[in-house]
Amino acid sequence: MNCPFCMSGNCEGALVCIGCARDIAVPESLIVERDNLVRKREQIRAELQEARRELDAISKRRQRRQH
Repeated sequence: MNCPFCMSGNCEGALVCIGCARDIAVPESLIVERDNLVRKREQIRAELQEARRELDAISKRRQRRQH
C-alpha cells in the first residue's frame, strides 16, 4: 500500500507510513462507505447512459417525423 501523502511503499495494514511517519490507517467504516459510494456512482452512471439512449431515440423519432 502506498502512502497517500508521500507515496512511499508500506506493508498492507500499516498504521503509520515508514517514509513520512504520517497516520495512514483507514477505518473499516470508511472503506465500507467508499465501496457503497462507488457502487452508487456506477449505478447512477448506468442510469445516465440509459437516459441518454432514450433521449437519442426520441430525438431520432422526431427528426424522422419532420422529414
